[in-house]
Amino acid sequence: MPRTPGHPGLTTFGTTVFTEMTALAQQHDAVNLGQGFPDSDGPPEMLEAACRAIRGGVNQYPPGPGLPVLREAIAEHQSRFYGLRVDPGSEVQVTVGATEAIASTILALVRPGDEVVVLEPYYDSYAATIALAGGVRRTSVLRFPDFAVDEASLRAAFSERTSVVLLNSPHNPTGRVLSRADLELVAELAREHDAWLVCDEVYEHLTFDGVEHVPVATLPGMSDRTITISSAGKTFSATGWKVGWLTGPAEAVAAVRQVKQFTTFAHSGPFQVGVATALALPTDRYAELASTLQSRRDLLVDGLRCAGLEVSVPAGTYFAVADVAPLGGVDATDFCRRMPAELGVAGVPMSAFHDDPEAARSLVRFAFCKQEDVLREAARRLAGR
Repeated sequence: MPRTPGHPGLTTFGTTVFTEMTALAQQHDAVNLGQGFPDSDGPPEMLEAACRAIRGGVNQYPPGPGLPVLREAIAEHQSRFYGLRVDPGSEVQVTVGATEAIASTILALVRPGDEVVVLEPYYDSYAATIALAGGVRRTSVLRFPDFAVDEASLRAAFSERTSVVLLNSPHNPTGRVLSRADLELVAELAREHDAWLVCDEVYEHLTFDGVEHVPVATLPGMSDRTITISSAGKTFSATGWKVGWLTGPAEAVAAVRQVKQFTTFAHSGPFQVGVATALALPTDRYAELASTLQSRRDLLVDGLRCAGLEVSVPAGTYFAVADVAPLGGVDATDFCRRMPAELGVAGVPMSAFHDDPEAARSLVRFAFCKQEDVLREAARRLAGR
């Protein structure tokens, strides 16, 4: 018999929790606040541009690095919002969403035995990608309800084997936006250990209450060791298009490009045209997207509090975290498996994002990137009304 199939680094990874909870939501006709996808489309200009591209014949392989029109739009976006000068030819790579950008970057930078520092909880693909590269995950835990960075814990996560810091801000699943002081601490440690910073900034435009997102690449001395990752999926409510990108030093982008060319090579030609159009939208349109999402955050947070839950109010992203212990959720994983049938709402247990499940035993992540009537119905069901 041939050996058992499967990558040895992924033996502990099963079906993602998002798949499981979405299936339960569908089975029980529950309001799905588990998976982070919007239930409305993005800007009409973006949609129409993609349709025109399809009708205009942009339906074959685009260039591996991405269509020039999109790479130029990404470079212009970085300049307009952050004052970063990026060469669209050598310092931009278009990817199959941010997930491929993260995977290709980690595979390009991490060698077997290298250590990768991440904040815990973390998006679930981080652990799998580090395992695929043969790396070792080292974490520093952010704890409910404020999810503050613990300097002592963060310093302890670094060692002489640290090669990469995989950083996410605005942070999924907690909704925390790291402060400039937080980022300066991470930057100091990265320089001290001569590590790359890989920054997942997909929620860069979705911050609330005047909180500022600071790209790590804008900090002094960091542009030459930082790879910045973002995506159209979250900002423009087009998660199904899977158009992401990364920017960074030319030698790092070239290494990532080498990985990508032997996996997906190229993708999403017409959608790339649409995203280029969206990136060029006036700044007030970006603000409008964030403002709409902030009002939905407030609606969900109020509903969760009315149901008797303690909630960490997020400063960004699509998600709010609540303690479901008052509803009998001593074990959030078990509670989330029962919740669609018993309460008619689906969420995701925070333990799915942790190495240490005790750090989030009764915590659940709820998505608020939904229509207002959907959020009101979810709140009604959770409150038992």
